[in-house]
Amino acid sequence: MSRKTTFNFKPSVPDVPGLTAALSRATPLVSLLQRLEASKQCLEAVRAVLPAGLAAHVRPGPLDDEGWTLLAANSAVSAKLRQLHPHLMEALRQKGLKVNAIRVRVQTQ
Repeated sequence: MSRKTTFNFKPSVPDVPGLTAALSRATPLVSLLQRLEASKQCLEAVRAVLPAGLAAHVRPGPLDDEGWTLLAANSAVSAKLRQLHPHLMEALRQKGLKVNAIRVRVQTQ
């Protein structure tokens, strides 16, 4: 007759805060989080101006005092974004987002 023994093993999980929570507690990194969020807001503002097939190939890039960077998946997307520059700036202005300039860069893989 065999006796089965079961163990309820629970691995110890350290109390580690999530990345966003940790960054929000680090004073020097708070402005980084704010700029990342502002960059995402800028992308949401211009998404309505982008042609349907183009939006999937555009990512938000850095936002700084000089301007905002849009990351394009390839040179064709980059060229179209440059053509749309006046419309993108207008969309940002209408949403109340103050961006001095839009830079377009091809995102390297």
